[in-house]
Amino acid sequence: MDYPDNLKIAVMIPCWNEEQTLGSVIEAFRQELPTARIIVFDNNSSDRSVEIAQEHKAEIFHEPRQGKGFVIETMFNTIDADVFVMADGDDTYPAENVHQLIEPVLKQRCDMAVGARLANHTDNSFRDLHVFGNRLVRFCINKIMGADLKDIMSGYRVFNRQIVGTLPVISSGFEIETEMTIQTLYYQRKIIEIDVPYRARPEGSESKLNTFRDGFRVLWKIFSLYRSLKPLTCFGGIGGGLLVISLLVGFLPVRDYFVNPDHYVEHVPSAILAAGLMMLSFLFSFTGLLLHVINHRFRELHNVIIRMRK
Repeated sequence: MDYPDNLKIAVMIPCWNEEQTLGSVIEAFRQELPTARIIVFDNNSSDRSVEIAQEHKAEIFHEPRQGKGFVIETMFNTIDADVFVMADGDDTYPAENVHQLIEPVLKQRCDMAVGARLANHTDNSFRDLHVFGNRLVRFCINKIMGADLKDIMSGYRVFNRQIVGTLPVISSGFEIETEMTIQTLYYQRKIIEIDVPYRARPEGSESKLNTFRDGFRVLWKIFSLYRSLKPLTCFGGIGGGLLVISLLVGFLPVRDYFVNPDHYVEHVPSAILAAGLMMLSFLFSFTGLLLHVINHRFRELHNVIIRMRK
C-alpha cells in the first residue's frame, strides 16, 4: 500500500526481555513500512534486547519505570507522527496486517484501529483463563460504556495524532490497553476493530502477563474508571440500592406504627437501621450528582484545551 511521501508513520515497540523475537519484529515492520520510524522502547531489559535493536538499526528509547503503562506514556510524550503503530515485541502480531489497521485511520473513519485477536488464534496463543478473562473484561466494558467491542486487551493498535494528544495515560502496567479503550469511548472517539491472526509465542519466549495479579488489576481499573467517569451511574446506583434496602428494612417499623393503636413501634433497631440506610442513600446519590456536574465541567475544559493545542 502506497502512502503520501510527507506522511510520518512511527512503529512503536514496547520491549522487556524480547531478545528471541525482537529482531524479526523490527525487520517485518521495516519490510511493510520502509519509510516509517521503527522505535523500540526498552523497559529495563536484562537480556540482549537493546543490542539486537541496535543491530537492526532501530531507534531506542529507555523507560526506567517498570511497567507497560509507563512505556506507552513515554511513547505518546516523545514521538511526533501522523500515524502511530503500536505492536508488542513478542512476534505474535503479523506485521503484514498493519495496512488494514492504518487504512481506516488515514481515511478518518476512526481514531484508533485495533487488531482483534479472538476470532483467529492458534490453540497455544493464549494461556489458560486468558480468553475467559478477556471476554469478562469485554462484557464489563461493553455494558458500562454502551459499546460492542470484541478484543479490549489487544496490544496491536494504530492511532491518529488527535487521539494520542487526547488520551490521558495514568496506568502503569498491563491494564493500559483497558484504560486506553475506556478513555477513547468516554471522549467519544471512534474505535474500529480489524480481525488479525494471533500467533503463539515461539518456543522459549515467555509471556510477562500474570494471570491473576494482572487480571485483578484490569478489573480494578475498570471499576476505578467507571467510578471516575460515570459517577452518577456508579454512586446513584449504590444510592438506589440502599434506598430499596432501607424501604424493605423499614417495612416492619412502619407497619407497627400504623397497626398498633398506640402507634408503638416494636422493631426499633430496624427503624434505626432503615433511617441510617436512607440517609446513606441520599448521601451517595448527592455525591454522584455532584461529581457528575464536576466531570461535565472538566470535559468542557478538556475540549477547550485540546482545541487550543491544535
